[in-house]
Amino acid sequence: MARAPRWLATAGLLGLLAAGSAAVLPLLARPPAATTAVASTPAEAHERGRAIYNFRCYFCHGYSGDARTLAATYLQPAPRNFRAANPAELPLARIAAVVRDGKPGTAMQGFHGILDAAEIDAVAGFVAREFVQDKAPNTAYHTVANGWPGHEKHAVAFPFARGELPLDTPVEQLSPVQQQGRQLFLTACVSCHDRARVQDEGPAWSARPVSFPRMGFTPGQPNTPPVDAVSSASVYAKHEVVPQVAGLSARQRRGGALFQANCAFCHGADGTGKNWIGQFMEPKARDLTQYTPASMPLARLKQTIHDGLPGTSMPAWGHVLKPAEIDALADWVTRVLVRPADGAQASAHTAAARP
Repeated sequence: MARAPRWLATAGLLGLLAAGSAAVLPLLARPPAATTAVASTPAEAHERGRAIYNFRCYFCHGYSGDARTLAATYLQPAPRNFRAANPAELPLARIAAVVRDGKPGTAMQGFHGILDAAEIDAVAGFVAREFVQDKAPNTAYHTVANGWPGHEKHAVAFPFARGELPLDTPVEQLSPVQQQGRQLFLTACVSCHDRARVQDEGPAWSARPVSFPRMGFTPGQPNTPPVDAVSSASVYAKHEVVPQVAGLSARQRRGGALFQANCAFCHGADGTGKNWIGQFMEPKARDLTQYTPASMPLARLKQTIHDGLPGTSMPAWGHVLKPAEIDALADWVTRVLVRPADGAQASAHTAAARP
């Protein structure tokens, strides 16, 4: 392989990019215990902030605060790279204010009501010191406590995960061990580490992203891999099956392709939002199959796609999609996902088109 095209950024997951493994799934049910303890010393407050950051923030901002996550590639503007920030330009008070109130025009939502004042101060202090000031790498993620026993056995892939070896290095220049490491990275690690480092960005196109590490798993096929810290995240796989509806117009088929390329990452291929990323968000990604033409008129749907939805992570697509593309996308959502006017449950996988 001469180069690694940009589609590799979406081939595995969503970091979450820095996230995406089943190891973090238990954390979604409740914050780490460290976030509920009372910090009595600066060191304890710092570690409390670390626990909150690792639970709430790393999905977009990266485990080490550098915003090198797959989720970051889908957001415009991109999340803040704390490690690249000048401490004088990003003081503690400003960080705390954004954590509390959010940042208009971005996917950064305010955490007031989710975190209390002490927790906001702790996580802001952690970011200010750990990333902005010290440019530190945070703690190791692949630990036994996080569900990764014996992670060193995968060491052949580490040079690609760390960016020490470009992923698009010509295969003939790699040793047999490096070739093995590259294959392991592409079949497993890329789900969270994104593309790592490449010499050539390659063509600007992408395959349909999925919100769970695939590890060779194909929804509906009997080749599910053994459950482990990565592949067991595929409990969301059933929501990544693209709805099959006959009789769609050319514009609706185009809209369906746009949905899978741009919207499925959060809303799931079936539009329910019941995938790893959609359920991670707060508020969660909307279940589009719960709407009717009355509750989601076509004009409102187009406006939401164009302008985004304040107070959520739904960004504005008006600067990404052309008006005709938004029309096609909204047409497909209305035809395939939105409930019929009679309120019957929308059919995600039917051989016949709706009237």
